[in-house]
Amino acid sequence: MKVTEVFWGSRAWIGLLILSLLAFIFVEMITGSVSSKPQLRPGDPLNAFLSHMNDRVPALIEQYQIPGCSIALLQNNKIVWLQAYGYADLDSGRILTSDTPMRVQSISKPVSAWGVMKLVEQGMIDLDAPVSQYLKSWSLPEMDYPSEAITVRRLLSHTAGLPLGDVFTIYSPGEKMPSLKEKLTQEVVPMMEPGMAFSYSNTGYNLLELLIEEVSGQDFAEYMRREVLLPLGMKRASFNWDSTMIPAPPTGYDLRGKAVPVYVYPEKASGGLFATAADMAMFALAGMGDNPVLSTESIKLMYSPVSDKIGIYQLVFDAYGLGYYIEKLPNSMLSVSHGGQGSGIMTHFQLVPETGDGMVILTNSQRSWPFIAYLLSDWAQWRGFPSVGMGKIIWGRYALSAIVGIIMAMGFMLLLRVLAAFYSRKLVEKRSGFYGMQWVQALVALAIIVFLLWCAMQKYLFLTSVFPILSLYLGAALFIFAVMLFCDSLSR
Repeated sequence: MKVTEVFWGSRAWIGLLILSLLAFIFVEMITGSVSSKPQLRPGDPLNAFLSHMNDRVPALIEQYQIPGCSIALLQNNKIVWLQAYGYADLDSGRILTSDTPMRVQSISKPVSAWGVMKLVEQGMIDLDAPVSQYLKSWSLPEMDYPSEAITVRRLLSHTAGLPLGDVFTIYSPGEKMPSLKEKLTQEVVPMMEPGMAFSYSNTGYNLLELLIEEVSGQDFAEYMRREVLLPLGMKRASFNWDSTMIPAPPTGYDLRGKAVPVYVYPEKASGGLFATAADMAMFALAGMGDNPVLSTESIKLMYSPVSDKIGIYQLVFDAYGLGYYIEKLPNSMLSVSHGGQGSGIMTHFQLVPETGDGMVILTNSQRSWPFIAYLLSDWAQWRGFPSVGMGKIIWGRYALSAIVGIIMAMGFMLLLRVLAAFYSRKLVEKRSGFYGMQWVQALVALAIIVFLLWCAMQKYLFLTSVFPILSLYLGAALFIFAVMLFCDSLSR
């Protein structure tokens, strides 16, 4: 077998396979995925797991360039560990401590859902009633679908057909901003018929915020403080930003590592809660046993699937209930969770009510999804679950590494073909003009480059958020491949 056949002849697939494997190994090595780590065994003592975490967390935050994180661990319905790592602010060198309140983003939603369910238990709200019947000071905008179909249950379960809403506009504390009602007037515009499908919606939860204010007659933040946060022991938690918070909330850092100072939204229910990891651990505990806010029946209802077709989220979870993602673990146990993401912040909590286990992870970086996935996977292995849905992100990064490897291999093979054409003087002897496949190659190459430029100009890309390191290698590999493809079109 000639070498030329392996790389650009009839058996080029062999060369592609070999180069792809080598490139995959290279990508995995430079991104730190093949670094050795201590193995955990189910049933290891708590101290062994904590020792593992004290090695694992600093290594991962360095790898993913995450400034800081705060973690709470629950076992047997008790908080057994609270620990913070890294920095609250890189410029000043301020250390992140476990008592530092952080914006927890969308894990505000299950907390807000408890506020709604409290009113349901008091007989002040019917889950299946149109939300419009409770709104006196504001009316739903004109819409193409019957407004009566937008019920409280559908808002809680993201099945009311409402859009995601504005996730990019943020405000400095004290800055003039629209009111909740003004934002709702802009955003409560159904994308689909209510009840037809799952569509994750901040707007829906912000409408629930107004519902709580209208029914309770109280400011949302004050109602939540009195009826949910304080009764559950969430002493540092608040839906209101306060300049007297000590320690001050940390600076966030976006996907590019740019600092994002503390900010607020006009709306609070969908992502406006400030809390410590300990506060969120108290909330988690309340959802696994007796508590002074909700009955066992209400919690069971919240943990029951409403929609089992949840779009892209189905890659990780099985269903969505009332404020919680739901999954069935490999050992058949029920697990509930929720994550949060915003400008410069990423958070997650996961519970296994049957065993009283849970984990809360708060970070001040948008580069944290792989970090969170690794910690949850280690925790699940230690507790013998033996895995959780978020762990699929780890398998996803292996798949993406393989794709990057294939693209790199294809680019290298094109380079070899271009060099071969050059040295055989095909560049001089080739016919003038473009023909057939030459045009196709050139147009594909240009389309890839235009697509990459478009990606570079976007504020947010889902793939970049999930795989902050590998997405850069993917972009570089695609760019090199496009350049080589264009050069090859010229050399033929």
